[in-house]
Parts: sequence; C-alpha cells; structure tokens
Amino acid sequence: MCVSRKLALVLGVLLLSMPALAADLAILRNGFSIRHERRELVGGVTRLYMGSDKAGFVDIPTVEIDHYEKDLTPAPLPPAPPVPAQRPLAAASSSPQNPQKLADVISSISSQQQLDPDLVNSVIHAESGFNPRAVSPKGARGLMQLMPQTASKLGVANPFDPTANVDGGTRYLRELLERYNFDMVKALAAYNAGPQRVEQYGGVPPYYETRTYVAKIVRDYNRKKLAEQKAAAAAKRAHAQSKPKVAQPSTPTLESSNQPSH
Repeated sequence: MCVSRKLALVLGVLLLSMPALAADLAILRNGFSIRHERRELVGGVTRLYMGSDKAGFVDIPTVEIDHYEKDLTPAPLPPAPPVPAQRPLAAASSSPQNPQKLADVISSISSQQQLDPDLVNSVIHAESGFNPRAVSPKGARGLMQLMPQTASKLGVANPFDPTANVDGGTRYLRELLERYNFDMVKALAAYNAGPQRVEQYGGVPPYYETRTYVAKIVRDYNRKKLAEQKAAAAAKRAHAQSKPKVAQPSTPTLESSNQPSH
C-alpha cells in the first residue's frame, strides 16, 4: 500500500472518531436522516448527540449509517422564552381490549401511509403507552395524543377510537416526515413540540422534554430493528443447519469406464 493510501486510511479513521464540528445529518440505510451536533464511535454503534449536552443522544448501529451530510438548514432565530414543560400523561384509565387487533390496525394503517409499523408503535409507546383513553394535561387525546385542533384538521371525529386516532396520527406523522425531507428527528420533534418550534430553532428545540422524547423513540425503534436483524440471522442459520445434505452420485474413474469389453 502506497504512502498516500495509508495516509488516506488513517485520516478516514480519525474523521470517523472525531466529533462533528457543525450540525450534520446522518443518512441511514432505511432512508431516514438524523440531525446531530457531534458524534463518536462507541463499540459497534455511533453515538449521535443532538445538542451540546451529553443527555440528548441516540445510539445507531454503525453499519446502519450510509453516509453523512452537512445540515444546510438556515441559522435559527433568536431563542424565545421557553414553554413550560408538559407534565406526565394522566393515569391510564383503560388498556386495549384486544392487543392483537390493535397491532393489526397499526400495521395496516402504517402500510397505507408507507411507514414502518415499528416506528408508529414506538411513537404510540412514547405518547400514550398504548392506552386509547389517555388524556394529557394539555388536552391531547388517544393513542397518538392528538390535540383537539389537530384531530379536527385531520378529520378525526372521535380521538378515543383507536382506528381513527392511529389513522389521523399516522397521516400527521407522514406529513411531518415529508415536510422535513424524512429527517426522522426533526419530524418527531415537530410532533412533540410543534413545527413552529422546530423551524424557530432550526432543529430540535432546546427543551429537555422534547429531546428526551425524540431520543426515547429513536432508541426504541432501533432496538426493534436490531431484534429483527438478530431473529432473521438466527432463522437463516437454523435453516442452513436443518437443510438435508444430498448425497452426490459417484463418478466413475477413467480406469473403470474405459475398460475394453470382452
């Protein structure tokens, strides 16, 4: 290997290890992108920090990151007074009567909106804990915690109806993903804090609640993806081991096949 190639390899390793000097986008193999201020390698994962503090980060399997790009979002406007942090959701008043039926509803609606059901499930888990009767102190309702004005805009007459709520919430999540060019972090931040806050700050608002919310969903989503990959790999190994070996027919030697007849 020539000196120039060795130098390029060393610089490449160093660049992967160094924190990003400005806001970057990690483009994932599944098409999503994650905006982050800096990053570092931790074993087999890349830790993406969404702010200057060490609390807001997500761990992404390094093999799932396709490449990085500079975030060309315009500089954020001067910060406005912070909004009060949302209190925890009201205590669950009921649980789904048929979890399997709910899972089928989520899967079907997610497919209609061309979204990964695992992502929608992670959002619902963070929003309501799968309680269709959940109501937040601010008035958000149902599985995907739709505010009354948002539910009205989406045509959801009864936000406590699981199918209607998931349909409206999933359509809204799809709209946000398209609005932010499928930057999953920005879309989730907008779902939690509102698009106006994301645009005001040029990314995830500096609210502890929102940063924790985004990190929780991304971690849960990545955990599901890793579990799926491990299960698929295990099934592939089991299939290979159980496949019967086919005996190969013996090939006659030249000596035996060329014996003169008598």
